Amino acid sequence: MIYGLVLLSCTGHPTEKINGVSFVASREEVAQSHVDPVLDIHANYAAIMPFGFMQDPHTPNLVFDSDRQWFGETRKGAKQYIEMLHKNGVKVMLKPQIWISRGEFTGNMAMQTEADWETLEDSYARFILHYAALAEETHADIYCVGTELATFVKNRPAFWTDLVDRVREVYKGKLTYAANWDEYTNTPFWGELDYIGVNAYFPLCERQNPTKETLRTGWQPWKTKMKELAEQLDRPILFTEFGYRSMDYTGKKPWLVDRNEERVNLQAQADATQVLFDEFWDQEWFAGGFVWKWFIHHDRAGGLADNRFTPQNKPAESVIRQRYAPIKKSSL
Repeated sequence: MIYGLVLLSCTGHPTEKINGVSFVASREEVAQSHVDPVLDIHANYAAIMPFGFMQDPHTPNLVFDSDRQWFGETRKGAKQYIEMLHKNGVKVMLKPQIWISRGEFTGNMAMQTEADWETLEDSYARFILHYAALAEETHADIYCVGTELATFVKNRPAFWTDLVDRVREVYKGKLTYAANWDEYTNTPFWGELDYIGVNAYFPLCERQNPTKETLRTGWQPWKTKMKELAEQLDRPILFTEFGYRSMDYTGKKPWLVDRNEERVNLQAQADATQVLFDEFWDQEWFAGGFVWKWFIHHDRAGGLADNRFTPQNKPAESVIRQRYAPIKKSSL
């Protein structure tokens, strides 16, 4: 069994942090050898992410659980992943997501007619309820009802409130929604969920080679706003995604997923990860989070020449391992 970071709240009760990884879907089944590196960094949670696909941001039909998808992107694959992780004592957040062709941003998804909006609502509800049933069947520990869908949420708020009610009829566990960093303050249904989910790609500084102090300073206004919202709504903040690319300017636009050729900067990624842990993990109003992202083939993921998000086989992996390591309980 893997144990996460245990803190004592002001009431004296222990609070386990969610020390998670975003476990990327693959073409194949997950084996014990794929889970062992997750255990090695002491992660106590993993996000499992089956996908639905859309042709473009203005076409409402959503295709999911298709035989044309990778194994890990389907219901069968997600179930196998969850069962293997649970077998190893790792808890799971099931987090179905949408991929739009050419990687277009899901937050801009908007329909052109009322009929298309209604078609999208029907299609999306089937997608989410399909995986809510899987979350209940597999006893997933958290279920995420959407990821970075700002325009959809803004234009159809009543749909989302109704969707959460319908999910709760199917799934009896904890619920969240993964709002983008610039979206979460405008998400109207946090009171219906258990966690305020934030994909934490906040801009922190514009330096090519940021220092820890610069990064720490950059966090302060964002941190203050999240603390205020958590206390106002009496819901903890959960970083449904967090992470940095191992490249120069990593704190400038942390959300960038382009294939730019910025110089590899392993120390910047490690420092940014350390500062995020230092700023948030000891806060009572903060639940924890999921590192973006973790590939099942650890031996060939990341590495010292890679400037992408994964911390695997980079100094940032050691930062995560140290933070996620269990605290030894002393006898009183």
